[in-house]
Amino acid sequence: MKGRLLYFLPIFLVIFSCEKKEIRTEHEIDLFADERQEGKAYVMNEQECFNASDMVVSTAGMKLVDSSSGRGKSFFIYKINSGEVLKTTRDSIVNFPFQIVSAQRLKLKKDPMYVYLKKLQGYRFIAEEKHLKYQWLKGASVYPVKK
Repeated sequence: MKGRLLYFLPIFLVIFSCEKKEIRTEHEIDLFADERQEGKAYVMNEQECFNASDMVVSTAGMKLVDSSSGRGKSFFIYKINSGEVLKTTRDSIVNFPFQIVSAQRLKLKKDPMYVYLKKLQGYRFIAEEKHLKYQWLKGASVYPVKK
């Protein structure tokens, strides 16, 4: 009898000694509330775009040529057929037509618009194949040319 009691005693102790403790969260503390801005993207104004760009082109002849879909991050390739170069920091002569890449799909209109470009960073494999030198300035919007 004593032998059986020695086997069942630890089981009884474990069953009766365990208390069910509930963790109550009456209020939540968000440590990263200032840093989290879901669904909000910063859009630069025209002057900020102009100052941050390596090249600014005024054009009405821009169209979507190609885009990636499926695997990986999406990108879009646009072709600028003609235009007027308003600012350049790299090239003194720009040959039209040329192609650019953008990480976002642009809302193009038939009216003349400003194209804000930065030196191409990344896209190494498609840059060689498509002869890309510039990419759309991140945070820039499509602004119409004011007459």
